[in-house]
Parts: sequence; C-alpha cells; structure tokens
Amino acid sequence: MKKNNFLMSIITFVMLCTSMQVFSQVDGTGMGTVNPHPSAALDVVNTKAGVLIPRMNVTQKNAIVSPASGLLVYDTTSQCISQNAGTPTVPVWVCLSAKDKQNSFFYMPSMAIDASKVGLSATLDLYAEYKKQFNTPAARSANAPISIPYFPKANDLYYYIAQYDKNIIQVNAISEEGIMAYKIIKESTYASFMNIVFVIK
Repeated sequence: MKKNNFLMSIITFVMLCTSMQVFSQVDGTGMGTVNPHPSAALDVVNTKAGVLIPRMNVTQKNAIVSPASGLLVYDTTSQCISQNAGTPTVPVWVCLSAKDKQNSFFYMPSMAIDASKVGLSATLDLYAEYKKQFNTPAARSANAPISIPYFPKANDLYYYIAQYDKNIIQVNAISEEGIMAYKIIKESTYASFMNIVFVIK
C-alpha cells in the first residue's frame, strides 16, 4: 500500500511539473515558429495561410453577452473586422477594415482648375493634389499630427467625377493613376463646380 502511495506521489509530481511547463509556455507561444516574438502572446508564422477569427452576422455579434473591450469578430453583415471599442456593459462595435460599406469613399479636397482659356486642353493629377493637401494641410487643431494619413499609391483608389458643369469643361479620360485629361469649352463663371470622389479599392 505504501509502495502504491509512493508511486502515485511520483506520478502526481511528474504530472504537476509537466502541466506547469505547459502553462509557462502560454506567454509567447509560437505556431509555425520556435522563436515567437517576446511581445506577442501568440505568434503565428505561415506564408500560405492566414488566421480566421469568429465570423457572425450583426445580430449574432450584438447577442454576445458582456463582450470584452477590444473583442474582435468578423461581421458578415457589414463585411468588416469589428471591434468592441466600448465596455462589456456598454458595447460599441466599430469596423476596423480599411474597406467597408460605411467608409469606402471620400471626397477630393478643394482645388482650383484653370478654366480661363477656351480651348485649353490639359491634364490634372488628382492623386498628386490629394496627397499634397493631406501631407501639408493649411492649418490644424492643437496637438493634431502634422499630416493627414493618405493612401501611399495612386492605384490604391478608384477615381470618379460625381458632378461637373458640362457647359464649361469636357472630361476626356481619367487614368488608373488618377490623371484627368480635360478640355475647357467655355469660360468659367463663379457658379461652375466639380465634385471628385475617391473610392478605396
């Protein structure tokens, strides 16, 4: 009997040591790597596949009981990665994806187009104008960053003209990089305008 008790004590000790070793590896666990980054609780390395987070519709997401602050799910209704930016008692779900149904377009900053010469044919780099104004805004609020974040490549965007005065200007083409070719067909008046929309690809 004493022999059995001693044997059971050794087995229990070994199992306890093994479980302690497993639990000690929770911080900095690696999948696909033996050297997980020290700042990561989980470091997944794979060049052929990604990570899937739970996928659910907006009703299922809103039914989560006391969702943790920072909880992430993929919202199949809004088609975006959704984060609880609120608290467990007052959840506030926001889309984090660069492209989603609510945040997939924005208007071009205001700029002047020379329409003083009838017959003038010219090009205008819409992307360059947008980047210039976002990179060096004319003014900013206290403690605001010096520049506004902007898309780094011209072909990250689609370019549209939602409205313009067809009596004043003739738009001939817009390239994939946002170069607009146009012609002035009549001298401009104060009422002439153009609305340019950028859509995130």
